[in-house]
Amino acid sequence: MSRLRPIALEEVNHLDLTSFTALFGDVAEHSPWVAEAAAHGRPYADREAMVAAFVDAVMRAPRMDQLELIRAHPNLAGRAAIAGSLTADSKREQVGAGLDSLTPAEFARFSDLNGFYKQQNGFPFIFAVKGATKDQILAAFEERVRNDHATEFATALSQVCRIFRFRIEDRVKS
Repeated sequence: MSRLRPIALEEVNHLDLTSFTALFGDVAEHSPWVAEAAAHGRPYADREAMVAAFVDAVMRAPRMDQLELIRAHPNLAGRAAIAGSLTADSKREQVGAGLDSLTPAEFARFSDLNGFYKQQNGFPFIFAVKGATKDQILAAFEERVRNDHATEFATALSQVCRIFRFRIEDRVKS
């Protein structure tokens, strides 16, 4: 599927499982199992139902699978961004939020927070950056490092689901 041409929902509903997973397996960062599970919710009545199927697939998954999904996400403004090894979606989202143009002081702050957060929680800070500025992201980061692990696990899953929504909205016609 061309990322420049959103696919019609009717076409999504008629894809075989292999084709569906090939087109939507990367909606959940490095976790095609989410698309495979969501595919079983077809036919989708609308794009919202498709988003709900992806969310449901994650919420029904065992906690270990949820944790691996969270861990599959890159650090915001981290080494993967510097090395250029982000997925196309992650790169586009981080660039859109201005995370590719941080000042040295901002980069240092993100690096410190990434390290502290990951040490505290065992997974990277997840924030659906589409539509957010680097200042908004940094403010959320500084606030969320004070949360307990259970709150952050739930928040990370919620943010992953927001990422699903944004990516599906970009790929599927309403």
